[in-house]
Amino acid sequence: MDGKNMSNKKRQSVLKPIMIDLEAVAEITGLSESTVQSLIRANDFPKPRKASARRSCWLLREIEEWAESRPVSDFLPPPNTAAGGRNGKPNSQIVLPITQDAQTE
Repeated sequence: MDGKNMSNKKRQSVLKPIMIDLEAVAEITGLSESTVQSLIRANDFPKPRKASARRSCWLLREIEEWAESRPVSDFLPPPNTAAGGRNGKPNSQIVLPITQDAQTE
């Protein structure tokens, strides 16, 4: 690979997001937006931060820490949460960006 192509590859690297919106929080955690809001009101979930005067977001790190603090469950997931999703429709999936370090491995 020549120097020109390498510099283009470096510019195309994708960074992991720092702040995420409610829709992404719900998608990442597997909870509904209303459940996330209920947990916030009950002080059982990280509160959003002001990203600007009219926008609130969550620090991804705090969501990850919250998820890791959850107790381990002894229950198996219900059958409607399998890879096929409900009614055979595929579940939506979040594709996390690849960092530059992962690309070079």
